[in-house]
Amino acid sequence: RVAVVGAGVSGLAATKCCLEEGLEPTCFEQSRDIGGLWRYTEHVEAGRPSLYPSVISNTSKEMSAFSDFPYPEDFPVFLPNARVLDYLRRYTERFGLQKHIKFGTTVVSVRKRPDFATTGQWDVVTETDKKQTSHVFDAVMVCSGNFSEPSLPLHCFPGIEKFQGPYFHSRQYKHPDVFQGKRVLVVGMGNSGVDIAVEASRVAAKVTVCTSRGSWVLSRVFDHGYPWDMVLNTRLMSLIRNSLPGPLSRALINHRVNQWFKHENYGLQPEKSCFMREPVLNDDLPSYILTGRITIKPGVKEFKDNSVVFHNCPEEEPIDIVVFCTGYNVSFPFLEEAVVKVENKHASLYKYVFPTHLQRPTLAVIGLIKPLGAITPVTEMQARWVTRVFKGLCQLPPQSVMEKEVNEKKKNQVRRFGLSYDEVLKIDCLVYMDELSSFIGTKPSVLGLLCRDPRLALTIFFGPCTPYQYRLGGPGHWEGARQAILTQWDRTLKPTRTRVPAGSSSSCLSLLTAMGFLLLLAAVVFGF
Repeated sequence: RVAVVGAGVSGLAATKCCLEEGLEPTCFEQSRDIGGLWRYTEHVEAGRPSLYPSVISNTSKEMSAFSDFPYPEDFPVFLPNARVLDYLRRYTERFGLQKHIKFGTTVVSVRKRPDFATTGQWDVVTETDKKQTSHVFDAVMVCSGNFSEPSLPLHCFPGIEKFQGPYFHSRQYKHPDVFQGKRVLVVGMGNSGVDIAVEASRVAAKVTVCTSRGSWVLSRVFDHGYPWDMVLNTRLMSLIRNSLPGPLSRALINHRVNQWFKHENYGLQPEKSCFMREPVLNDDLPSYILTGRITIKPGVKEFKDNSVVFHNCPEEEPIDIVVFCTGYNVSFPFLEEAVVKVENKHASLYKYVFPTHLQRPTLAVIGLIKPLGAITPVTEMQARWVTRVFKGLCQLPPQSVMEKEVNEKKKNQVRRFGLSYDEVLKIDCLVYMDELSSFIGTKPSVLGLLCRDPRLALTIFFGPCTPYQYRLGGPGHWEGARQAILTQWDRTLKPTRTRVPAGSSSSCLSLLTAMGFLLLLAAVVFGF
């Protein structure tokens, strides 16, 4: 019996993977519906993620799908939040997950049983309609996400107590009306910060974004109009990135991200461009800076009554309202601190999943990671591995080995990404997926396929690394995986090729698609 905490993307994947392995999941969801982060509500609900209605996915539908359930071909390439929720409902119905979910049920506490050293079992207390119930579970999968507890470090902003205008965390944001005619300051430059700045600039008198570190900015529309992640997240590109010496690899990345526009000229160049920063995905920001709608400034030095002073900028900037886009804390209020140790907003977990010090590996955290790519297939792969560990089909290394790797990985991440509260959660999506899939025996063998199915092998190596690759063989094999891979570009082009010029045919379309992909590949490789 497995307790799954949360019915968002991670929780649904965990529940389905439990069923796939013959386990008995019970998924506890405190709200009245599935969807987690992707379910929009007009009002902010305590303990739940909150999004604004204009949110669109930053990763394309083919790269963001569950590995045995492609998005419908008529869905747009990048998805409004309502379409993602629709997809999750279809997934829930297709695999019969609804009957395993207890809605309106909050997990109050998860504690080791007295005989944990021998049984690995957990006492789980839940609350429904103010009534508490105790359960015993053999294992626990924590899928509660990390977008519920906002981080608002006001002590880092001298003078904020003097500021006379309103200020709030981005979690509270819903509509741009609040900025009508005002001078707006957005603190922080992640995806939410830039989204909010762009929306605010359409109604505000002035919008300023301040960032101490800068950021690379990518467009969803990449080379030749293809989705950015389907161009960059390929096995060939991963091989190039990870085979070259670090300085050369970073130099190539810096060159590549500056091809759309030179970040230095827009005030966006990362403070230390030798580090690999998580890119911001936004199609409008450069043009909004060019047209004066948005201004980029350094970090805040001090707030005053009705203005702000930035570092290295002596003059005061008048402002009326402030939005803090300062991220979220990692929090597990239902767990004892000793179970998952959170330090510096970072939980020390083996492969970002398992606490290293438990006598029995019967608790796992799913989705506490920031892949440089889509999160959905990553959480699903974590869940596939975890359920096989629970069953005893996969073994974890000794505690000392796990702890050593966690510490080494943290040091490496700091060297690679720079030190900030969430950088240590960032990973190369493809490398991480390959590693976990090798544990459970589902990593695709390109060389093996080259002999048996060369067309599929070449598509896997040169094309986008879509999640279906991890269903070609091994546990959880899906008969439709090969066809899903070979038709991934068809589903990508379907919603946009809504007008076919006279004289074109479907066979011609396939030929042009193949030729276009080869030209795209050549442009990407030699464009570096």
